[in-house]
Amino acid sequence: MTHPVIELTQELIRRPSITPLDEGCQPLMAERLAKLGFTIETMVFEDTTNMWARRGTDGPVFCFAGHTDVVPVGKESAWEHPPFSAELIDGYINGRGAADMKGSLAAMITATESFIGNNPEHKGSIAFLITSDEEGPFINGTTRVIDTLEARNEKITWALVGEPSSTAQLGDVVKNGRRGSLTGNLTVHGIQGHVAYPHLAENPVHTSAHALAELSHQEWDNGNDFFPPTSFQIANINGGTGASNVIPGYLDVMFNFRYSTEVTAEQLIEKTVAIFEKHQLNYDLNWVFNGLPFLTDKGKLVEATQTAIKQVTGRDTQLLTTGGTSDGRFIAPTGAEVIELGPVNATIHKVNECVKADDLIQLSDCYEAILENLLC
Repeated sequence: MTHPVIELTQELIRRPSITPLDEGCQPLMAERLAKLGFTIETMVFEDTTNMWARRGTDGPVFCFAGHTDVVPVGKESAWEHPPFSAELIDGYINGRGAADMKGSLAAMITATESFIGNNPEHKGSIAFLITSDEEGPFINGTTRVIDTLEARNEKITWALVGEPSSTAQLGDVVKNGRRGSLTGNLTVHGIQGHVAYPHLAENPVHTSAHALAELSHQEWDNGNDFFPPTSFQIANINGGTGASNVIPGYLDVMFNFRYSTEVTAEQLIEKTVAIFEKHQLNYDLNWVFNGLPFLTDKGKLVEATQTAIKQVTGRDTQLLTTGGTSDGRFIAPTGAEVIELGPVNATIHKVNECVKADDLIQLSDCYEAILENLLC
């Protein structure tokens, strides 16, 4: 089986671009975009390579957004096929990044090539915002590019992020938003001592237990039509010396909120601190903002995407906000409409990651139809 999207996907997979490495993926994409009349701008921030490419100077601006970096492969011997070989077997392209998200990147390029070939005088502008730091710390990637664009008042109207959104069949799910993510790093201080003399010590595990239980049972909001209620989860907890006869002197707890648009990070922080104060804990607490919630519940982009999927696959798509975060959280606050559409996510981050070749052909067709629906 040969098709431009399949060949390009294989070329991208064969570049072992583990975060924050790009390994030549962006130059490969840039070369093809430059031939279409795109102006290519490379933005390097610290260890991260980013690309902003744009064809056109007028609005509206349609932007394909994605990442060239992939997660580590784990134990390579556990893979049925070498993780960067990009072998096409029984209709599936195998390799790290096949579904997340080099197949989407390839589909973006081939869709754009076909669209411009048929519509060289299209309306507005087409842009690409590509980073090599989405799977990692995400501090020098899309967020830095957006800061640069905002500083020069260069606005994105519509952004399509190529994250693998589909569940069982291509296009069955489109992500039209994501929950916010807020992490708390808590240290509760006690007094270390011998377990046989508890009156001479203070156990931070005991003193914090009721507060943590109250947090875990707290109702933060009721969610809404697109978001489930906000959730609180303890991710890591550690205390003690490892000995059975020592009361620990401190307890470290890492917890995370995945929150809806019904509550703000400031409100979550205020309620959390109030609970710790209520239980009179001796503590230090540091917060990490991982991303604001965003929602594109209606508009031209959602309509164009649903129509395109129906045109290409015959399927009605479902709008969901489930799953983790994506770089869409950095784009949406600028006022852009943002959706995520990509291949089936069943194997992402797993050993033997793969993507159905026919799905990538259809994905390229979907992307092209979206461009046609918006820019023709």
